[in-house]
Amino acid sequence: MPTITLPDGTLKRYDSPPTGYDVAQGISEGLAREAVALELDGRLRDLHTRIENDARVRLITTRDPEALEIMRHTAAHVMAQAILRLFPGARLTIGPVIEDGFYYDIDMAPISEEDFSRIEDEMEKIVQARLPVERREVAKDEALTLYRDEPYKREMLQDLADGTISLYRQGDFTDLCRGPHVPHTGFVKAFKLTKVSGAYWRADQTRAQLQRVYGTAFFSRKELKAYLAFLEEAKKRNHRKLGEALDLFSFHEEAPGMAFFHPKGMVIWNALLDYWREEHRAAGYVEIKTPILLKRELWERSGHWANYRENMYTTTVDETEYAIKPMNCPGGMLLYASRPHSYRELPLRAAEVGLVHRHELSGVLSGLFRVRAFHQDDAHIFMTPDQIREEILGVLRLDERIYHTFGLDFLLELSTRPEKSIGSDAQWEQATDGLRAALEDYGREFRINEGDGAFYGPKIDLHIRDALGRTWQCGTVQLDMSLPERFDLTYVDRDNSRRRPIMIHRVIYGSIERFLGILIEHFAGKFPLWLAPVQAVVLPINDDLAPYAREVCGQLGEAGLRATVDDRSESLNRKVREAQLQYIPLILTVGQREREAGSLSVRTLDGVVRHGVTHAAFFERVQSHVRQRRLNLDLFND
Repeated sequence: MPTITLPDGTLKRYDSPPTGYDVAQGISEGLAREAVALELDGRLRDLHTRIENDARVRLITTRDPEALEIMRHTAAHVMAQAILRLFPGARLTIGPVIEDGFYYDIDMAPISEEDFSRIEDEMEKIVQARLPVERREVAKDEALTLYRDEPYKREMLQDLADGTISLYRQGDFTDLCRGPHVPHTGFVKAFKLTKVSGAYWRADQTRAQLQRVYGTAFFSRKELKAYLAFLEEAKKRNHRKLGEALDLFSFHEEAPGMAFFHPKGMVIWNALLDYWREEHRAAGYVEIKTPILLKRELWERSGHWANYRENMYTTTVDETEYAIKPMNCPGGMLLYASRPHSYRELPLRAAEVGLVHRHELSGVLSGLFRVRAFHQDDAHIFMTPDQIREEILGVLRLDERIYHTFGLDFLLELSTRPEKSIGSDAQWEQATDGLRAALEDYGREFRINEGDGAFYGPKIDLHIRDALGRTWQCGTVQLDMSLPERFDLTYVDRDNSRRRPIMIHRVIYGSIERFLGILIEHFAGKFPLWLAPVQAVVLPINDDLAPYAREVCGQLGEAGLRATVDDRSESLNRKVREAQLQYIPLILTVGQREREAGSLSVRTLDGVVRHGVTHAAFFERVQSHVRQRRLNLDLFND
């Protein structure tokens, strides 16, 4: 008879094989009500799984992190069941859990958010019915028979190996699924459908276009309410809407997935690059530039043609095949190989802001976050083996310094060898061990992301956290021993022998386009003074003072500030309000009194107004504020 070992070491013996629910009930009725699943010898299982042998068991309750994902999996089934009731001709494909909820891809006539209330009402009936969610295991042939009228399910089944197939049933609905699920639909206590979009079956543009219906679910209405409030705040910060409202960038059908930057957007762009160049010069980098169009032969040598061809744009020139670069690396290899190098030059840190193109499916393009043409702030560091640790630490410290300038913290992740890769086992082991050792020396917590490295080497990914607590993967540090070998890169060592350099690939902003999109949402369009496209606007209180306002604006320009004058014949209150809507950090009002006193009335975006500020005091404080790249606008607080 089985003996159950609980996480605290307690042993419980049973005369007959118990289910997870039996174990929970044997401990307390309260635990049995809160339990949603169990961990059986390290594997998540349904709560009603029968435990046949001695095992280690951990009961998963609504308070455990795994519980939310399990419940959301069931919520996806509840949504699919409701949609089938309302749209009987619909055909189901897949319905996975994602970071903030779930979605289901369904072959059906297009629906809109106006249909959500009907679907949610039907979902509520299913939840209130507290339908048991029951697992059933069948042979593959039987599953194929059950799904004879479901082409997508049959296709998925045929991709599976012969053997046992698991199905889950709740009332009149059965779905092909691995599980686990919560014991009954009543656990899906608070849910909301969030959006609908198009998606191709298996991401193949030649296959059927499906309706991807998204939703989220929580164990309490309080949690759902907080999440919906978060979504509303995120909607207000949407970089596409703010980019249009603030006249920063646009997209056009003639160049899908490729951003057009307007004059104000270019101000921020150049401020980001000026800061990037300043930090890189201080860190001992040199800047280079390589072509965007290179011969196929180069991409074959680098391994990109075999491993990345489907994402590359190609063309033929003079009967020779070329590709537009999706990455800067091979050009950097050619530049290094253009002359001999000595160990005395190493480490050689070469940085490049390179324009790259990658083919992304039209359905996944998303403002500045997912584009087809973007600029990578790349760098390649060529070094000797004994320099690996210090160079990686140097990159991490540079990352930290730059991110903190924007008020961004970050998480670290070590990604290991993917299934599709180049290089020997020994090279991968040495590179992975080098990154891990540097992370341990850096002293910050990191997690392992198995199998998500680049095809040419393992990497450290830096996930920045914005003002809403969302994380974005931006920086990366990749250790590469393969490309230097493929391009036969060498340096002359102390003993005059030729040796192979080790190389780091790294980015900090990642994509400048994407980083700018993140900053727009992080700051909600209210950029710090040093980044703001227009740093100050001068408002004369009447038409007679317009010439003086233009004179003041000229002085601001001479002081290195980006300023403009609003001398329209509108009310002062209206001009102030419009400047605030454009998030101009400094609103300067000049009247006759200010003209006579040589002073300014200064209003900042936080609503604070200072009268009688002398020009000299204002210029000194603002210039210092910009020079220090400060995040706040406390100009007058010493």
